[in-house]
Amino acid sequence: MKATYTPADAAYLAQRQLRRHARVLHLWALGVGAVISGDFFGWNFGLVAGGFGGMLLATMVMTVMYAGLCFSIAEMSPALPHTGGAYSFARTAMGPWGGYITGLAENMEYILTPAVIVVGIGGYLGAIFGTPPSWEPLWWLMSYIVFVAFNLWGVELSFRVSIWITIGALAVLAVFWIGAIPHFDLHRWAAPYFPSGGRGVLLNLPFALWLYLGIEQLPLAAEESHDPRRDMPRGILYGLVTLIVCSFLTVILSAGIAPGAAKVGASQEPLFLSFQTIFGGGLGTRMLALVACIGLAASFHTIIYAYGRQIYSLSRAGYFPSWLSVTHGRHKTPHRALIAGSVLGYAVAVAIHFTPQNSSVGAVLLNMAVFGAVLAYILQMISFILLRTQFPHIERPYVSPMGIAGAVIAIVIATVTLVTLFLNSDYNKGVIGAAIWFVCGIVYFIGHARHKLVLSPEEEFAMTHRRVKMES
Repeated sequence: MKATYTPADAAYLAQRQLRRHARVLHLWALGVGAVISGDFFGWNFGLVAGGFGGMLLATMVMTVMYAGLCFSIAEMSPALPHTGGAYSFARTAMGPWGGYITGLAENMEYILTPAVIVVGIGGYLGAIFGTPPSWEPLWWLMSYIVFVAFNLWGVELSFRVSIWITIGALAVLAVFWIGAIPHFDLHRWAAPYFPSGGRGVLLNLPFALWLYLGIEQLPLAAEESHDPRRDMPRGILYGLVTLIVCSFLTVILSAGIAPGAAKVGASQEPLFLSFQTIFGGGLGTRMLALVACIGLAASFHTIIYAYGRQIYSLSRAGYFPSWLSVTHGRHKTPHRALIAGSVLGYAVAVAIHFTPQNSSVGAVLLNMAVFGAVLAYILQMISFILLRTQFPHIERPYVSPMGIAGAVIAIVIATVTLVTLFLNSDYNKGVIGAAIWFVCGIVYFIGHARHKLVLSPEEEFAMTHRRVKMES
């Protein structure tokens, strides 16, 4: 089934312009900020699924996977410096079908990830201000309105906010790490380490992935970076090192102090529990917990940025309705894409909130987001291998030291994680729902979108290099 293209004239592209602003520091903050909420909320559900030992081993496995993934992306992003990111890599390597399916999987990840984070924000704010559970959708709505507005206002403000709230989030975590040391007793509070045996490691893979999910969004900032060929690899790899340190300190210290791994694993606001252990239950602890929302806000803000650019790129190329890619006349931000993504994410969170089920809304959404993420990872690593083997003529300002072996390792771990998503009966209904969403997106492409494609920069690049490959 062939795709049909329409040329992109000057007027079409003039309505879809972005503004360059980002440097290495901005990209580092965007990458770390996108992920840092994983240290505040979400990962802890793994303590219930497989215990502390299972969570720690799963975190080690995910660290290996993300090393392979990030080194591969650090090579591809400056070689293909387009806003499309994962879709752009796959489009060049595998054609329009591969590009669309990869972009669809990544789109699911980026739409659902802010929904997970906003549930965490609602949990913290509800605990701090003592509001009932029925208020949670109102906290979510307020959060979406505030941070979509930040992203609508302009890329300069978006990156400035990213830097400050990312630094603030790291400062809050540092207060927790230092304060937890005098209370640390791993055997007392984290045992038994493997309550579910080896199966617990598998069940923990999706939750351990949450400690890194989002770092791969950085290529989406390529067209807003002054020098993506130099800055993008640095931003990705500096961000990964920062996240590795944060992940292991948070997992070990959170499980090793009161009230213990079991209670932390069941909490919607795990860092608040830890602050209560360290500082008591007074007003000061509530204020610290309020400050801790900075971590969730950092990721919420930066992932909103990501889905705005991701929807913009796919719609500019016609895979999604092209009107979504029109940018604001003055601020040059993809305002329609930002609003559409927030409406969809909020609607999914509210729908699950009002669906009778025994599992946490946040945990269900987390597993749905991970479904989209691991599909996108597998397809990106296949793209990396194909680009290495079939498109050696593409200039590569940075070359991955892990090479194809790193990509293969990432594929294997991501595939195992994908399978485990369907094994956990507490959350697999949401994953099945995400799979149905994915299939509907493919049907949309077959019946409609493949006839409406536009020769955007990503499409032109892919076609040019495929012609060079055929001629060589």
